[in-house]
Amino acid sequence: MKVCNVNCTIFLILGIILGIFILLSPETFLSSRIYLSYMSIIPFPAIVALGATFVIISGEIDLSFPSTMALSGFVFSLVFSIGGHPLLGLLAALVVGILIGLINGLIVVKIGVPSIIATIGTQFFWSGFTMVISSGLAINIVAIRDTLTHTVFVGRLFWGVPAQALWCLGLVAVLWLILNRHVFGANVMFTGDNVQTARAMGINVGKTKIGAFMLLGALTALSGSMVCMEMANWWPTQGEGYLLPVFAAIFVGGTSVFGGTGTIVGTLIGAVIIGMLEAGIVSAGFSGFWTRMAYGVIVVGSVSVYAWMDRSRAKLQP
Repeated sequence: MKVCNVNCTIFLILGIILGIFILLSPETFLSSRIYLSYMSIIPFPAIVALGATFVIISGEIDLSFPSTMALSGFVFSLVFSIGGHPLLGLLAALVVGILIGLINGLIVVKIGVPSIIATIGTQFFWSGFTMVISSGLAINIVAIRDTLTHTVFVGRLFWGVPAQALWCLGLVAVLWLILNRHVFGANVMFTGDNVQTARAMGINVGKTKIGAFMLLGALTALSGSMVCMEMANWWPTQGEGYLLPVFAAIFVGGTSVFGGTGTIVGTLIGAVIIGMLEAGIVSAGFSGFWTRMAYGVIVVGSVSVYAWMDRSRAKLQP
């Protein structure tokens, strides 16, 4: 599937949904306040979805990132509350996220456990481990609001624009370059498209997949730490509720469920679409219970459109 076609389709879907919301609730969606609100909320699942896109493209899946977010957020908050060093806490959280990604990758690549089974297991393990070491108690880190780190990562900059939105856009640019202009991105694409062919080309498939898991772990830890900074708090169930929006953003964004193809920009726009839904539905006067139904319709509809585009293109090829 050509990337330009995917991006054009996802932008069209975004335009249609936004147009519907403006027609149903113009007083809300013609105001800048809701878009500033979106920019403060959507980047957190979007950053995780960007990392998960690499794992999906490589032909694997990771269901453990909600517990990775909880544990890395706990480490960040604990280090800050003990020593008052936010950057040291962030570094510790990133190490934890990368280690969890490494463990997931080793279980999948070296032991040979299917990634969906392996990461369901590690999801439960790390969630339980976090509960045990935290005793199920939240950590208040209100003091972080007085630090420069808070301002840099989640402060309000340039006419009130949330800093996390700028970080998200910066990561989109960097990850786009890695996926489309770096050898690691090419290896991820070849690995997800056909493992045997990738091996024949000399690509270290195992190392590539482990690298994708570690990248997701690092970005999840970054997102988890930024959530703690934004809320000035850590709570034991942090990360729960991200599973559905993250995968919805990836698949709505045009990444193939079979691996081998995907786009970073598509995932970002997918995250925006999924992030807009709940507020748009409630503003239009519907109950919030409609949100999950809307998620289902948009995910199935988008994936169906991409599949139809693939089949049509295949028929046209000689």
